[in-house]
Amino acid sequence: MDIAFDALSTEEKQQQFNEFFLIKHKLNVNVLAVEKERVPNLGLLEENMPYAFKIAGELASIEAQALRPLRNLSSHAAELAQFLNAQARKIDLMMSYILHQQDEESLRFESLRFGGGGIEVISNQAMAVGQSVELRIFLTEEASAVFCYAEVISCIENENTDEDLSYNVAFIYSRIRETDQELLVRASLHLQAQQLRKRSESNHK
Repeated sequence: MDIAFDALSTEEKQQQFNEFFLIKHKLNVNVLAVEKERVPNLGLLEENMPYAFKIAGELASIEAQALRPLRNLSSHAAELAQFLNAQARKIDLMMSYILHQQDEESLRFESLRFGGGGIEVISNQAMAVGQSVELRIFLTEEASAVFCYAEVISCIENENTDEDLSYNVAFIYSRIRETDQELLVRASLHLQAQQLRKRSESNHK
């Protein structure tokens, strides 16, 4: 997602944004407007990425791969599975603390929806379509976070509120690591599974 992305039309970017599943969920998101010329090539993305974000995605990926085989362990290995899950939880708590320090209140927005192709936030100011931004997306449930660059593809005035004027601003990722995109997809599917489980439980009460 680099030169090929930049060559896409607004309509094509909108189609690409809609290709991915989006889940309605609140996340803290830091949004910093940047000049398009300052957006690095994909190959230089990691050089512009804070170290905490570099390791966050890798840890989440390693943990997902390491814990997957535990589901196939027989009952006699239950204690081992419990121990390894506890160790993973310790790492999650430490990573959450480190990433919390990266969340700048002055740049904080709240998401409305997010997925593997983009994210939508609520803003009290309009943003121009085509504006480039630096995003920091904090995935509390995954004890992880994503650093990437994105572009505004829509900005719609929110008329369904009695509060101050606000806008629903949608961003499509323009520079994002494949591992981070996979993390966002995985997080959205985890949340969907949780929502379906809660709905099923409430229907059986």
